[in-house]
Amino acid sequence: MSRIWFTVPGEPRGWARARTQGARFFTDTKTRSEKQAVAAWAIEAGARIIDGPVDVRLTAYLRIPKSASKKLRAAMLANIQRPTKKPDNDNLAKLALDALNGVCWHDDVQVVDLTVRKFWSDEPRLVVEISPATGITEQAVEACELRR
Repeated sequence: MSRIWFTVPGEPRGWARARTQGARFFTDTKTRSEKQAVAAWAIEAGARIIDGPVDVRLTAYLRIPKSASKKLRAAMLANIQRPTKKPDNDNLAKLALDALNGVCWHDDVQVVDLTVRKFWSDEPRLVVEISPATGITEQAVEACELRR
C-alpha cells in the first residue's frame, strides 16, 4: 500500500477517559461515534492493512472561537497564533490510532513515526495521512547530527 490520506469533517475530538457506572467502565458515546467516523472515512479512502511499520501524520484544524477579535482571527488564520487548547495532541492521536486498528494496521504498535499538529480554521476537520514507514526520517538524521 502506498500513502493514503483522508479528512474527517467536524471538530476534532480527543480520546475521552473511560467513564464509570458503579464497578463498570465504559467509553462515552461521543468518543465511540468519533472512532467509528474515523474508521469509516479511512475505509472510504481505500485503506488496506499495512503489515510492517507505519508513518502517521495527523493535522487537526480547530474552529476559531466566535469571541476572537478581527486581529486575533487574522493571526489564527495566518498560523501566527496556534491552538493551545483541548483536545491534547496525545488524546487526538489515541482516538485516531485506536480507531484505525484492524483498518490500516493490525495494531497501533506498528506506528513508528507519528506527527500531530493543530491549526485554527473556519472549517474544523482532522486530516489523516498514512504510509508505510521507510528507513530513517530526515528529522531523525538532523537530530543525530546536532547531538555530535
